[in-house]
Amino acid sequence: MKKITSITLFTGVLLLGACGSEADSSSSNEADNAGNANNTAEEAENNTAAESNETEENNEVENNSSEDNEAENEAAGEETLTITHELGETEVPVNPERVVVFDFGVLDTMQALGEEPIALPQANVPSYLSDYAANTYENAGTLFEPDFEAIYGWEPDLIIIGGRTAEAYDDLNDIAPTVLMAVDQENYIETFEEQVTTLGEIFDKEEAAAEALADVQEDLEALQAETGEENGLMVMVNEGSLSAYGPGSRFGILHNEFGITPADENIEDSSHGQNVSFEYVLETNPDTLFVLDRGAVVSDGEEESAEEVLDNDIINQTNAAQNDNIVHLSPDYWYLAAGGVTSVKEMIAEVQAGISE
Repeated sequence: MKKITSITLFTGVLLLGACGSEADSSSSNEADNAGNANNTAEEAENNTAAESNETEENNEVENNSSEDNEAENEAAGEETLTITHELGETEVPVNPERVVVFDFGVLDTMQALGEEPIALPQANVPSYLSDYAANTYENAGTLFEPDFEAIYGWEPDLIIIGGRTAEAYDDLNDIAPTVLMAVDQENYIETFEEQVTTLGEIFDKEEAAAEALADVQEDLEALQAETGEENGLMVMVNEGSLSAYGPGSRFGILHNEFGITPADENIEDSSHGQNVSFEYVLETNPDTLFVLDRGAVVSDGEEESAEEVLDNDIINQTNAAQNDNIVHLSPDYWYLAAGGVTSVKEMIAEVQAGISE
């Protein structure tokens, strides 16, 4: 809901009254008559002068009051939005100029809308957003530990955070209006669309936001037309270990919205997935194995890659390996910047390319 905060001007008008007097003539004494006439003239002159001074003073007060109110009206006349989010309600300015962002998916969408932040956490920036790691932008700390002192000094108009920064909400909201934006993993596409629409409203880019969503919807429908016949399993590789993710997980979009039939309907719902073994993957024996390499974006590069971890005698017996249907997904899109316009389009493209091979 938009609202415009304004001040209505009320200008006080002072009504001035003039008083006059009449001189009586007396025939008994000409000197007295002349004196009375002179006194009457002086009184009239004094009254006229007093009235003139009072009028000038009142006009000056009225003009000053009008100028002051106009200044107040301009200062208070910016357009605002009230955003309802998981952590509360926040009134934010429309078209903010100084924005600090703590979510790479939001940064992705801002880029798609032609908007830029003044600061962001510059560690682990997704490779396709690497321009934002340059010193052109301020470093706002990390996703989990914002640099509160620096942020306060930048005097931001708006701070946008994601789930990883949620614990810092109160402290950040004390500095500037702060909004939490995060997609609901169980209702990914709908909440993604709501988030993009909200960002379009905040930055006064509703038309651009609608066009971006239309492009995503077109790609999604094309993917859904191809899925459903074969099943799939998604695993994350991290430090040599495997975690499986099903429809109720953080990567449930693969099954719920993209339409990939789950190879295992009973994977436990957990944001960190279900710990599984190579033998589990062989027993489940998916037609397509979707693989996410977490270590590729969070490690120092010393550990084995997901491709190396999965290149073993057990995994190589699966239908997915036998039919060359192991699809490696980009952690930039799926893990670091989920919920962005570009990331969602690329997620769709990766899955579509994988099942079309």
